[in-house]
Amino acid sequence: MALFDYQPRTRVLFGAGRLAAVGEAARALGGRRALIVSDPGIVAAGYPRRAAEFLAAAGLETFLFSDLEHDPTTKHVEAGLAFAQEHRIDFLIGLGGGSSMDCAKGINFLLTNGGKMADYWGVGKASKPMLPLIAVPTTAGTGSEAQSFALIADSETHQKMACGDPKAAAAVAILDPELTLTQPPSVTAVTAIDAVSHALETWVTKKRNAASRLFSQEAWRRLSGSYERVLDTPDDVAARGEMLLGAHWAGAAIENSMLGAAHSCANPLTAHYGVVHGAAVGLMLPAVIRFIAETAGNLYNELAVSSDGAQQLAGRVEKMLDRAGLPRRLSRYDIPENALPALAEEASRQWTAQFNPRPVGANELLEIYRCVY
Repeated sequence: MALFDYQPRTRVLFGAGRLAAVGEAARALGGRRALIVSDPGIVAAGYPRRAAEFLAAAGLETFLFSDLEHDPTTKHVEAGLAFAQEHRIDFLIGLGGGSSMDCAKGINFLLTNGGKMADYWGVGKASKPMLPLIAVPTTAGTGSEAQSFALIADSETHQKMACGDPKAAAAVAILDPELTLTQPPSVTAVTAIDAVSHALETWVTKKRNAASRLFSQEAWRRLSGSYERVLDTPDDVAARGEMLLGAHWAGAAIENSMLGAAHSCANPLTAHYGVVHGAAVGLMLPAVIRFIAETAGNLYNELAVSSDGAQQLAGRVEKMLDRAGLPRRLSRYDIPENALPALAEEASRQWTAQFNPRPVGANELLEIYRCVY
């Protein structure tokens, strides 16, 4: 019997047009001076402006910080901290993809607890209360709005730091599928693959438990059932809603069970070769599923309702990659074969490797990389 400690911390508002509830939600949490953290693409789409209008109608002052990029670094967080301090912020809103929500959480750590991001690398290292956070995803991908972790890369070493604390979790998550309609098809695809990887990895990790299994299974059901629909019919709001909920439940599964070797292998590819995270983790996932089958084959059979669940799920992911036009070989990214040992060594030090159901070290991860090469 697996022990677990399930502590829901986030109110979830779901539905088309739900962004309009951001002002009411903020006022209920006592906010007065809100910092909206977003990226330039989301600003161009007009969503921060709309959110600011709803917040103003509820009596809140708003300030926008958008000096960030994909995969936020300590440099972006420190710039956001200085901006928040200048404007005496007492409330944060992460509006955008995982990068915006992670950066908002990072700013919150430093604004309330001081120090630098490396001080919070790990779990539960914030000793002081943190400011209320509303998370508003505009992609169906990371599920960051369901998690208490901020993934921030060191701007010098490129090492991704997972900084987690229950106090960093969003007080409210607003899931509005209309906000995902402006995504380019390529972003829809790679963020969806990221969410799929979360559903499948959390299903088998060593920390899986009764709560995480519910989230993983529901996430996989929604994501696998709507993936092709959102690519074929981008303006299908119902399908967008299914994907957004699937990504959210997959994020909730991460919060309860962590991730595995596919993410350990993906992170160095992003850090050193610029492979977009969703594409990187999707690339590695089929090989990892087949590698894990020796240990967790029955779990895959249960999820796939098949006597050969691992092969079925790995093949399904490969078809998803093909449908999106994403490579299935490392060599397609111009990564030299002689770089694989160094990648495997770095992957073995990634925090998610320890939760893989079949133990992995540098040798096993090198084997996986070579299978994908």
